[in-house]
Amino acid sequence: MNHQDFALEWIAVWNSHDLENILSHYSDNIEITTPMIAIATGGKESSLRGKEAVRDYWQKALDKFPDLHFELIQSTAGAGSVALFYKSIMDKHAVEVMFFNEEGKINRMYAHYD
Repeated sequence: MNHQDFALEWIAVWNSHDLENILSHYSDNIEITTPMIAIATGGKESSLRGKEAVRDYWQKALDKFPDLHFELIQSTAGAGSVALFYKSIMDKHAVEVMFFNEEGKINRMYAHYD
């Protein structure tokens, strides 16, 4: 996988707000960890597991931020993973590290924000 091509596609899909297209990059057993989950839910959990739980969370996020727009700054490749550095919502900078399964779908993702 070319991490730069993946990064450009991933950013474009998110900017389209097409949730099903966004989810097509992720495995059914996706696990995401981000501080935004606790902020959005008012809870103490920072991880979600399974595509249905992630779909519900991201639908709420897209509804809450109808002008959501990501701007890629840099991408890097690792062993079975990609890290994206981008400008996120509320002018925050984000780094997402995504790990891929054998089918090339993201099965783990960790997000970091400034």
